[in-house]
Amino acid sequence: MIPPERVRNFSIVAHIDHGKSTLADRLLEATHTIDPRQMTSQVLDSMDLEREKGITIKARAVRLHYEGRDGQTYALNLIDTPGHVDFSYEVSRSLQACEGAILVVDASQGIEAQTLANAHLAFAQELVIIPVINKIDLPSADPDMVMAELEETLALPREEAILASAKEGIGIDEILEAIVTRIPAPGGDASVPLQALVFDSHYDPYKGVVAYVRVANGTLHDHERIRFMATEAESEILELGYFRPQPVPTRTLVAGEVGYVASGLKSIREARVGDTLTSANRRAPEPLPGYKQALPLVFAGIYPLRGDDYPLLRDALDRLHLNDASFVYEPESSVALGFGFRCGFLGLLHMEIVQERLEREFDLELIASAPSVEYRVRTVHGTDELVVDNPAQMPSAGDIETISEPWVEAQVLTPTEHIGPIMELATSRRGEFKSMEYLDPTRVDLHFEMPLAELIIDFYDLLKSRSSGYASLDYTYIGYRPGDLVKLDVLVNAEPVDALSLIVHRSNAYAAGKTLVERLKALIPRQLFEVPVQAAVGSHIISRETIRAMRKNVLAKCYGGDVTRKRKLLEKQKEGKQRMKRIGSVEIPQEAFLAVLRMNESNG
Repeated sequence: MIPPERVRNFSIVAHIDHGKSTLADRLLEATHTIDPRQMTSQVLDSMDLEREKGITIKARAVRLHYEGRDGQTYALNLIDTPGHVDFSYEVSRSLQACEGAILVVDASQGIEAQTLANAHLAFAQELVIIPVINKIDLPSADPDMVMAELEETLALPREEAILASAKEGIGIDEILEAIVTRIPAPGGDASVPLQALVFDSHYDPYKGVVAYVRVANGTLHDHERIRFMATEAESEILELGYFRPQPVPTRTLVAGEVGYVASGLKSIREARVGDTLTSANRRAPEPLPGYKQALPLVFAGIYPLRGDDYPLLRDALDRLHLNDASFVYEPESSVALGFGFRCGFLGLLHMEIVQERLEREFDLELIASAPSVEYRVRTVHGTDELVVDNPAQMPSAGDIETISEPWVEAQVLTPTEHIGPIMELATSRRGEFKSMEYLDPTRVDLHFEMPLAELIIDFYDLLKSRSSGYASLDYTYIGYRPGDLVKLDVLVNAEPVDALSLIVHRSNAYAAGKTLVERLKALIPRQLFEVPVQAAVGSHIISRETIRAMRKNVLAKCYGGDVTRKRKLLEKQKEGKQRMKRIGSVEIPQEAFLAVLRMNESNG
């Protein structure tokens, strides 16, 4: 049993692809946490999806036992965190369970947008920061430049920086020693009533909800009765333990320790991330502060390909939400796609990851609608603002007084030679330039304010192509602003099709409408009558294409003879087509809806 004064809780934070997972691997190796025969790269990235994409998606907790230079054995609780901007909520939750953070910076790339964002999250939690300059073995490495950046940008003294190469194993001992000497032991009193913060959880079919906890005060005992303070759910602990990185059962967890509690609860809604765990017999007077609610920025509909998979999708979303509390969902139905769910995500990558996890982990075939943002609409008659995240819910044009859209502040770090193309890209997306700051003679920090709707589709991809892959992006939500926005309707055979509506800026309406009707003309099969496909803003038609009618050759049986016979047959066919046009309906195939959902991706 290691006493609380020899426990250290820390996270590793970094920009995506700066070597954070590799450093975690080396720390596990150096402390003999994993048998060398079982060692693989990215050992904490346990999902296939994480390995394929080379990114960390979920925070993972693991306990390392380290023998310090003072001869004492320390318990180091490492909580590994993601690096991509879409998963910053996961990072902020992890940091709340720690006293210190290792800030990893690539020696060849220097400080990037997410490095700054994660460092500021750590500063806000008042954590001790240990700067580590990684990848010093690369030919292009420039540790002196990175040290100067750390001093100027984050006010971290260069003497505190540790030079390392996670790949080569350089500097690992110095990092472990710095964790022990610089990061304070956790506070908390083991004798007072139990308070433990639930910072993550997953569902196990045999053990029920397994909550990952950081014990703030008190002591957790195996098989005692516990209570979740927010939901008031009670249960008996089936198993108590910590991760190395596989679960290791233990008898107790005391104040300051990180571990897991198999609660036996079968209802997923009874154990929430951010809740406080206490003893059922000796309750804590009040819960811990918990977490700030995540703010979804991107919305999309997720529908099962087969309608009878709807209950399976509902169960899958319930279970996934337990493991990733940062997305929200509610049922909705669409004329075109049937029953499904309207989901809110932190960003486009987050949406893609949630969809792939649903498909892989729960064996579902899904369709996702085009991503959109949440608009606020003030009507002429109403006093309250309507919240609209689906164009089909938009009131008619005559009833709308103003439409407001969410704006973000975007921070772009780039080499100086790419300033021109990036400025041009941002202004073409209705961005407003705010400031420019030189980090050193070759790198610059640009700040823009722009509508979130313009940023979520393909801005990041275009930014990478305009900067040869060197620019990095981070963004923060700053609020709603009114804009000149309109609802773009699609009419097929003079009938509006709700599922194909879009909300666009008035200046982009004509281009979007033209692309939309051209795409639909190619995809809707020809009928026996002429079908007009129109794009409209309000009652104003802005673009039209016509799907030509299929024609039966009624003159095939006529040869020679009087022309009046032929004319009579053609007139009869024409009358039939007009009658058919009045009563006929056009079936729009699934591919047409899918093509429109993907329209933004190919238009860039």
